[in-house]
Amino acid sequence: MSVRVEAGVIHLEGRCLVEDAEPLLLALQDDADATVSLAGVTRLHMAVVQVLLAARPSLSGVPADLAVARFLLAP
Repeated sequence: MSVRVEAGVIHLEGRCLVEDAEPLLLALQDDADATVSLAGVTRLHMAVVQVLLAARPSLSGVPADLAVARFLLAP
C-alpha cells in the first residue's frame, strides 16, 4: 500500500496505483485538515491525481515525477 497516515500527514510513497485512490479518499474524509506528503512519490495513477484535485488538501514535498509536480503544485 502506498498510502500511510501518520500524525495528521497522509504520506504517498513509491508507485501510487489505481488501488490507492480509495484509501487516499478515505484518509482525507477521516481528516479533512490533513496534509498530503508527496515527497516519497515516484509515480501517481491519474485516479490518485483526481482525488487530490477534487479534495484540494494541503500538499508538501515534491514528487520525483516532475510532470506530476508541475501539474499538482502549480499556483
